[in-house]
Amino acid sequence: MTTPPRSRAAAAKGGPVVLDEISKQIIEQLQTDGRKPYASIGKAVGLSEAAVRQRVQRLLDLGVMQIVAVTDPLTLGFPRQAMIGIKCEGDLEQVADELSQIPEIDYVVLTAGSVDIMVEVVCEGDTHLLEILGKIRAISSVRATETFVYLKLHKQTYSWGTR
Repeated sequence: MTTPPRSRAAAAKGGPVVLDEISKQIIEQLQTDGRKPYASIGKAVGLSEAAVRQRVQRLLDLGVMQIVAVTDPLTLGFPRQAMIGIKCEGDLEQVADELSQIPEIDYVVLTAGSVDIMVEVVCEGDTHLLEILGKIRAISSVRATETFVYLKLHKQTYSWGTR
């Protein structure tokens, strides 16, 4: 995941960005189709193409959103997905940095609870998952892992920005 121009830490420092209803509608339009022309979005939200372009650029510059292609791992030959809970000792940020270097890990989050870090992996199969678990367990501060294999993705949205 690429870091937006304005980091999450910077956004937290200055407080959350407050979106008006028009900006939320623009985001919803782009969530439906990230390649939708600004003129079409403008018609849907009641603004000119130029005004939509300016608003989209501002949302991008503030790090409020990114426009990216989202692929379906199953159609690309990655049928095994899992969330892995990791118990660690020592510096969690350092462990998170090491985990972030493993290409198959696409999500790393420090947590509070029964595990210290959660990671998401997308794999070619069970053998590949075992290889990744080996890489994770080879990190010296890792004490234990618990793997949650995805059986079926029931819901996935990114709509929190428009609530």
